[in-house]
Amino acid sequence: MKLARTRSTAAAATAVLAVLALATACNRESTAKTASGGDKPAIGIDLPRADSDFWNSYAQYLKKDIKSDGVNTLPLSNSQNDVTKLVANVQVFQNTGAKAVVMAPQDTGAIASTLDTLSAAKIPVVSVDTRPDKGDVYMVVRADNRAYGTKACEFLGKQLGGKGKVAELQGALDSINGRDRSEAFAECMKTKFPNIKVFELPTDWKGDVASAKLQSLLAQHPDLNGIYMQAGGVFLQPTLALLEQKGLLKKAGEKGHISIISNDGIPQEFDAIRKGQIDATVSQPADLYAKYALYYAQAAAEGKTFKPGKTDHDSTLVKIPNGLEDQLPAPLVTKDNVNDKSLWGNNVG
Repeated sequence: MKLARTRSTAAAATAVLAVLALATACNRESTAKTASGGDKPAIGIDLPRADSDFWNSYAQYLKKDIKSDGVNTLPLSNSQNDVTKLVANVQVFQNTGAKAVVMAPQDTGAIASTLDTLSAAKIPVVSVDTRPDKGDVYMVVRADNRAYGTKACEFLGKQLGGKGKVAELQGALDSINGRDRSEAFAECMKTKFPNIKVFELPTDWKGDVASAKLQSLLAQHPDLNGIYMQAGGVFLQPTLALLEQKGLLKKAGEKGHISIISNDGIPQEFDAIRKGQIDATVSQPADLYAKYALYYAQAAAEGKTFKPGKTDHDSTLVKIPNGLEDQLPAPLVTKDNVNDKSLWGNNVG
């Protein structure tokens, strides 16, 4: 389908740009359009947050791919985990000529009206890592988050011999990722490891909240012997710091070691695995998120379409209620494969 946008007069456009630029300057980065991409459709990209090592790695890959592939982007924005800022940033994209928008809404329920607005304006959306609850999307670039929860459950269950107590540091439950990981983990534990007691600790993806709740839990249950962190990017450092403070940061294989599995696949998790501080993580492909977010955004701007089925990059396109989702592979990483050079966490600068 051919995409179009409404053109205003030069004077009106200049006025709108001046006002919007001033209003959102604090949320935007000074990334200029790539010279080689100037004749291509403009892509608006919002980064979701800067307080997570995972998302900072994603941003690093994005900027590298934008430059190397000559992608024509509007100045990147960062919504700082605030849906109101995301809405404002997207409006700037719409008013400055975006032919497609890449975003990663952290609150997947609150973005529906913005998606409806973009759809009415014929501006397709690529959502990275998170799948909006409602509102049309051209493509969701994401790994199977239910598989994250299941893999974490199966690994911990085996590590603990099917019995014990596990703290689950949940993400935000208003996010599809938090819900998928939590629901899958709970179902697996109930079915396969009924003798493991799980303490669900909602954190809203905030490391300080996770640390405070874990500290309270340890005071009540000093025999805790397992932890599932749904996001290593925000939970790893505060969790390790707390355990060290409590004298509970024992290496894998030592008496009193608390078995820990995480999600993300950042270099810091890999280092913690090598040191025996944590046991495993599920590697979210930050490099592939960036690569295919740009790929699908450009395809959308050019009017290309896709159908469900296997892809040429070891993933599967699946139909979802509001569009398509490219489910990228996310491998389990343990001490046995932590040095694998194919893992993005071993390659990010």
